[in-house]
Amino acid sequence: MASSILRFRKLCYVEPVNCFSDSKIKDPVGPIEEALPELRKQRKQRRGWRCWDMCCWTIGYMCTTWWLLLLLYHSVPLTLPGLQVPESPGLKLKNRGLSALHPVVLVPGIVTGGLELWEGRPCAEGLFRKRLWGGSFTEIFKRPLCWLEHLSLDNETGLDPPGIRVRAVPGLVAADYFAPGYFVWAVLIENLAKIGYEGKNLYMTAYDWRISFQNTEVRDQALSRLKSRIELMFVTNGYNKVVVVPHSMGSLYFLHFLKWVEAPPPMGGGGGPGWCAKHIKTVMNIGPAFLGVPRAVSNIFSAEARDIVFARAMAPGFLNSDMFGLQTLERVLRVSRTWDSVISLLPKGGETVWGNLDWSPEENFACDPARKRLLQACSQANHSHPITNSSNGKLRFGVEDPIRFGRVISFGKDSSQLPSSQLKLNDFKELLRNRGNPKQSSCNGEVWTEYEDMGKESIQAIAENKAYTVESYLDLLRFAAPKMMKRAEAHFSHGIAENLDDPKYSHYKYWSNPLETKLPDAPDMEIHCLYGVGIPTERSYVYKLSTPSNKCKRIPFRIDDSANGNDGECLKNGVYFVDGDESVPVISTGYMCAKGWRGKTRFNPSGSPTRIREYRHKAPANLLEGRGFESGAHVDILGNVAMIEDIMRVAAGEELGGDRIYSDILSGKGNANAAQCLQGK
Repeated sequence: MASSILRFRKLCYVEPVNCFSDSKIKDPVGPIEEALPELRKQRKQRRGWRCWDMCCWTIGYMCTTWWLLLLLYHSVPLTLPGLQVPESPGLKLKNRGLSALHPVVLVPGIVTGGLELWEGRPCAEGLFRKRLWGGSFTEIFKRPLCWLEHLSLDNETGLDPPGIRVRAVPGLVAADYFAPGYFVWAVLIENLAKIGYEGKNLYMTAYDWRISFQNTEVRDQALSRLKSRIELMFVTNGYNKVVVVPHSMGSLYFLHFLKWVEAPPPMGGGGGPGWCAKHIKTVMNIGPAFLGVPRAVSNIFSAEARDIVFARAMAPGFLNSDMFGLQTLERVLRVSRTWDSVISLLPKGGETVWGNLDWSPEENFACDPARKRLLQACSQANHSHPITNSSNGKLRFGVEDPIRFGRVISFGKDSSQLPSSQLKLNDFKELLRNRGNPKQSSCNGEVWTEYEDMGKESIQAIAENKAYTVESYLDLLRFAAPKMMKRAEAHFSHGIAENLDDPKYSHYKYWSNPLETKLPDAPDMEIHCLYGVGIPTERSYVYKLSTPSNKCKRIPFRIDDSANGNDGECLKNGVYFVDGDESVPVISTGYMCAKGWRGKTRFNPSGSPTRIREYRHKAPANLLEGRGFESGAHVDILGNVAMIEDIMRVAAGEELGGDRIYSDILSGKGNANAAQCLQGK
């Protein structure tokens, strides 16, 4: 090798020989330095710049940037101003001498739990016991249509389609991380471990969050396994009662369990009236969706939420394009309408709780925090010229005319603001009676979203009915999605019970609705509501008809992203916002603990004590804080150090004391009206 290099140098620099045969080089006996630039240019022209090269360089730059940022993160001293990481709650409590006492059961919510494949179609070859949901999500990109097929449930039964079995991932790994680097329960689990928790006294109940709550027992015996596990942990941990920590929809699931476990078989678990009082110390609900979530309305109606609307506003036409024939939103709507659990998240309590066409509990809410603080300061200062007052003499934080949040869906911005006397309203119960057999679809093949069964007249009738409350919206769904509602309403109910002693309320369809079931006879069982506040949260929507199209598989309605309010108003890109944790409004997370269950009520006859712990949202100060140590967001709150400490203190046997409230959950004209109705006044 060395001799070859020496011969080359001798030829090029000692002997005047043309080392390069290219005729474009004018001076063949000149130094090689003059020839090299021309050679490089010719070589680059011959080679070209391929798309593959661009991809490789892009990936290389991304990886290099990631590793440099990671190196910087681990090399920056944490003592710099603004970079101090708060002391770990686990170490803090351990140094105070606290240790594990009560066994802890974690109950995940919708979406966050992993799902794995046990049996599938030929397109899923090689995925046995691999995660289809939660984890890397690589199968979405490899075989998206196959992936969607296996996550869908049967439209008639709400269970597995023939030839497919998808089951919940068991153990703590079911929902510790939703995706690599995106924690769900991992931070809480890690801190619990620091004071002595492990597999024998820490358990996560894994269940298939897609199917109805009662069907988790019918198909998987999930409720029976949870009952047995709590009994075992109670006995093996010195007969110390269990602390249960549900999150989001998990609060509804565990509420269903509380009724199921004491109900007689075959519908219930046969534990008897005293089972909960014997085995459960505290239920600490994180971000509970007790009274439902308005965003479930838009998800079922058009597969949208504010994230989709924001994407549309930033890139108009992208989500509506038929790129690669995927029709993203249409497929999402088709799959999600087979998930019965989504129906459990529809708002409960009707107009009594959520408002009607002319009022709502949040009518005094001001979206501009600065303006609200000013109005509160003026009120406290007792100015001689008070700012706009409501009819009941309370200060109205907002515009002179209240925002009509009770109109959960409005067609057109004007329809969301006009007095109800000026609105055109159809009787959908009459339309339901006259619906008859669905019209023959002009589309070949499978009907996707149930909109293909509807004629243009029916679609137009929906849009002509200018506004819908949470009650009329249920009639709308029965009209627009009859298959889904027929199946799902056999498992869930959304009303308010007039007489809880009525035998019909012993049916499981009422057990997850806190307004149609009683809490167990357990006067010492505490119920806590832990949730974030201070984040704009979806409350109602302005819709419009989508662009006419000849495509069969399309969604005829969409949120009007051009509908915006003035500065400081609550309307942005077709979505009205109120206070909450970004996903669930305060009225849903806190109302039952604040009013519905507070003291001895018909929903809480034994007087189980309730507590409210609100966590004011604070965004991360810098990128190094990740998702924040004081976040109040619906999922990120699981990393909130104050909330983690509260949970650990209860698990270690301490008392939290009274309520901590920042929101208006205890006040407001709408809340007072609802409270009187719920208490039977």
